[in-house]
Amino acid sequence: MKLKLALFTMAMLHISIAFGQGNNYAQKYTKFEGLALTPPMGWNSWNKFSCNVDEKLIKETADAMVSSGMKAAGYTYINIDDCWHGDRDSLGFIHPDAKRFPSGMKALADYIHSKGLKLGLYSDAGSQTCGGRPGSRGYEFQDALTYAKWGVDYLKYDWCNTEGLKAEGAYKTIMAALQKAGRPMVLSICEWGTDKPWIWGPAVGQLWRTSGDIFNCFDCVEDHGTWKSFGVMQIVDKQDGLRQYAGPGYWNDPDMLEIGNGKLTPGEDRAHFSMWAMLAAPLIAGNDLRNMDKETQAVLTNKEIISINQDSLGIQAFRYAKADGFETWFKPMSNGKWAVSFLNRSATAKKIAFNWKQEKIVDDVFNKTLNVSAISYQIKNAWTNKQLGTTKNILNAEVPSHDVLTLILEPK
Repeated sequence: MKLKLALFTMAMLHISIAFGQGNNYAQKYTKFEGLALTPPMGWNSWNKFSCNVDEKLIKETADAMVSSGMKAAGYTYINIDDCWHGDRDSLGFIHPDAKRFPSGMKALADYIHSKGLKLGLYSDAGSQTCGGRPGSRGYEFQDALTYAKWGVDYLKYDWCNTEGLKAEGAYKTIMAALQKAGRPMVLSICEWGTDKPWIWGPAVGQLWRTSGDIFNCFDCVEDHGTWKSFGVMQIVDKQDGLRQYAGPGYWNDPDMLEIGNGKLTPGEDRAHFSMWAMLAAPLIAGNDLRNMDKETQAVLTNKEIISINQDSLGIQAFRYAKADGFETWFKPMSNGKWAVSFLNRSATAKKIAFNWKQEKIVDDVFNKTLNVSAISYQIKNAWTNKQLGTTKNILNAEVPSHDVLTLILEPK
């Protein structure tokens, strides 16, 4: 009880200090710097397990992230989504569900950290989470102190049950609370793109959702009546016009990956992963890591595709051309390299005869030009790691339906 009283007193002190500083408040409470300088990589429980989360699952997932090679490939975060919550105590402090997490979150965080990984948790700006658990509204500073005490490294902050709140202010409040708690945490703004978080998000968090929830489908929309979720291609389309807002430390988030969850074909899995890499999107796996088949594992750990996503320039790709369900995307990379994806959204295979010298490929937003007339580029197939000649020659290839050809061009 003494510890709880001390924490409660600290929380109230932090709140009174924070809201008593007038114009200094916005200047003092900025987001943690130096986090997520490349798009975050990790795993989240929601797409596969929904509310069915517990301590055993999370520990086994951490073990699998290491043993599967995903940690070696760059995946870092083990993120527990909704429904981990128990009740608040008499002083307002949140506790995990004791039946699901009997050892407590601090012990679980210690276990995850011992694997060289990081722990993420989920909360909500409203009175309740989307799953009906206690939200953080009115408890932001207490929750931040609790997460810091537990050793949390990443917070996904949702937007259910937020009647009367303004998104920018609500997310600034939780970031101020995280700052006062003192432990650097990535803030994932899960506001669904309603209030254009790409405009104000870079000063508040490290990533922000640009759309409603992803649906485990390549090209469809699921209508829930009062809201909709979107297939992979619909989410890709919603990224138009947003690339200028992203860069090292602040990312557009087209939602978590559905790779390995059983409804996408192998080609669709490749297209999904390629496009998230091209879009410099967070790579947050959503499958059961404990029971991955070799094909899923190969997609999620593909070194060359991940290198496109994790490139230090942090520039999001742009759509260069589209016709008859076939699209060409370009992404400038560091050291003069470029990534190219030929995306076939159509129901039939498409042949390519791409004459590099006849195309004028200019990124006006970031002032980059693919100048094949002055520089010869070596072409590598990022999925097979095979060399395909140079840009001196016409690229001839065929892309199957609902699949992708992703290349890396490197100056010779």
